[in-house]
Amino acid sequence: MASGPWDFSNTTDIIRGIPQDLFAELCEQIIQYLQCQVPAVNTIELCQRFQAAGIEIVASDLAKVVNAISFIFSTAAKNKLSSEDLSTRLGHTVSALPKQALQVIRHIWNEQGRSLTEAENAKNMVAAGQLVDFQWKLGVAVSSDSCKSLKSPYVTMTVKVADASGHITSKTFEMTVPQFQNFYSQFKEMASVLETV
Repeated sequence: MASGPWDFSNTTDIIRGIPQDLFAELCEQIIQYLQCQVPAVNTIELCQRFQAAGIEIVASDLAKVVNAISFIFSTAAKNKLSSEDLSTRLGHTVSALPKQALQVIRHIWNEQGRSLTEAENAKNMVAAGQLVDFQWKLGVAVSSDSCKSLKSPYVTMTVKVADASGHITSKTFEMTVPQFQNFYSQFKEMASVLETV
């Protein structure tokens, strides 16, 4: 827990402004995300709920908190920390964290952290994005400035991925039909491997 990729001093200032009950709800959603029970922590929705409760916070600040707490929980899972060890390490590394926030983190970790530490790949746990949507369509080019051979079919694919903070990124790309067939066979092979795990 020596150093994280986020500025904890700025994040602790944000956490200080979040009431204990809402912070607990946020931590529970982060644990659910790390357990792959939800595709992402929806910072936009949470931000709206916080603002409705009278807390002045923007989605980008809430995303910083999500990233920091995700880092804390995933590091604790990798190191198989007990709730006492987690509290001790947090007390030494993040001294500015409010006492109520430490209590919430310890309580949530005590209640739900075991499932993360017992996970077979807790060692390999990373905050990777999750596939939210995958669409494809077949088309035929009829005019182009850069393409000499028109009337050849192509496949347009759109992939949406959610990161830990709930931000959804959409990527669109085109492939020739042979490239799509190769992609399909690789995707099918990945699916069969995942089914055996």
